[in-house]
Amino acid sequence: MQAVNFLRMLKTGNMLRSTHSLFLIKKLRLSSVLFRNSSVGVKGEPAKPNIQTSVPGPKSQQLLEELSSLQQTGSVQLFADYDKCIGNYFVDADGNTFLDAFTQISSIPIGYNHPKLMEAFKDEHYLKELVNRPALGVFPSLSWPEMLKNVLMSVAPSGLNCVATMMCGSCSNENAYKSVFMWYRNKDRGGKMDFTPEEMESCMINQPPGAPSLSILSFKGGFHGRTFGALSTTRSKAIHKLDCPAFDWPVAPFPRYKYPLDQHQRENCEEDQKCLEQVEEVIQKYHKKGIPVAGMIVEPIQAEGGDNEASPDFFKNLQKICKKNGIALIIDEVQTGCGPTGKMWCHEHFNLPSPPDIVTFSKKMLTGGFYFSEEFKPLHPYRVFNTWMGDPGKLILLKQVLTVIKNDNLICQTQETGKYLKEGLHQLENEYPNIINSVRGRGTFLAYNAPTTELRDKINNTLKKNGVLSGVCGEKTIRIRPALIFEKKHAEIYLDTLRNIFKEF
Repeated sequence: MQAVNFLRMLKTGNMLRSTHSLFLIKKLRLSSVLFRNSSVGVKGEPAKPNIQTSVPGPKSQQLLEELSSLQQTGSVQLFADYDKCIGNYFVDADGNTFLDAFTQISSIPIGYNHPKLMEAFKDEHYLKELVNRPALGVFPSLSWPEMLKNVLMSVAPSGLNCVATMMCGSCSNENAYKSVFMWYRNKDRGGKMDFTPEEMESCMINQPPGAPSLSILSFKGGFHGRTFGALSTTRSKAIHKLDCPAFDWPVAPFPRYKYPLDQHQRENCEEDQKCLEQVEEVIQKYHKKGIPVAGMIVEPIQAEGGDNEASPDFFKNLQKICKKNGIALIIDEVQTGCGPTGKMWCHEHFNLPSPPDIVTFSKKMLTGGFYFSEEFKPLHPYRVFNTWMGDPGKLILLKQVLTVIKNDNLICQTQETGKYLKEGLHQLENEYPNIINSVRGRGTFLAYNAPTTELRDKINNTLKKNGVLSGVCGEKTIRIRPALIFEKKHAEIYLDTLRNIFKEF
């Protein structure tokens, strides 16, 4: 629509040669390429957002009041009508239609009500897998090994040949930590499978040597879950941790870069080096304290903490530090996994010389779990275990998701859409430097900052009132987390809405 109006303006001569109009010329050229090559999109998807009531509307407010009588609802934004949600569009209880660039905190891989997912349980065999949900560690179905091989292992990070399924990202990290501690202590025992009577007795009263003094190193700004063990490695917001006892586990600084990256290469390299030096210092400090670091966990992009990036060189050197100190490297790909950064796994951007020891996942992967190398497989049964250990129904859906990703070339599309969206955000950054800065990210896993928390929240709330769902993180950051089916036409709606908001400001 904007391109059509622009052509009319050209014909009538009714146009000023402004920065914005020059941007539209560039944008029109890009659009002409887009419309020749774009996919057909999702059948039945709206052409644009449609807001009919206040946001939240009266029905949503009534539902919120009802829910508030049962639980804490301060985090609830909207109530969905999932019968009407489709593709990239979220429909709320009041009939308002939003372009969803946040997708349930980055967890909807191919949009709402995708036809391939709606068909998944029409197969009676798959339906019975769903209905008869098994205790996978004890009574898996006869098709379970094949499902693991054909679905999860088909996209396993290079070099990791084992997988354990879990329910969510937090419990994936929790059990990854347990695997690391068991691996570390197994090294101490020289690979012996037997435990001493002292170990058996002392662990029951939470004392060494059975409950050893070991630690997991994490980073300032990192988020690895809200369950009890994972919480000791979460460092993003105080509200996550207040009132909960925590382990004395080390924390190190994560790089904080200056943007644009190409204009601050020297400062950002110095920031990498400073953080790496402090990582080594912290490891030595905890070794001297008698709480040696057995493992290190890090996100490829710190999401909840503010979409903080680090360079490939930083991660390569981090891996070197781990290997030098006999520490397991855990890459937390709960939010970055399954394609949003333009690769299946974000750490693939770093070209690490060898695989990470463990990669955890959830969100867009629909099930939780972690990939690992053979040496991290527990020697005894029941050590990494719970009743369900995931859900076969989620793997049935994930199989369909991965088929769609492959057939529709969605990771390539994410690269192209992300490039277009990022260029548009950079243009807005140039036009409105007092409102938006520090555009960053990979693929469509993008973010930008506002000068203050107050302005950031105002932008995000105004986007919602104008029919676009986005998310916030860190202190001043708005994050973009669309589905992999997000196209350039959706990016245009996001950018146009944002530009109109900035004009009003």
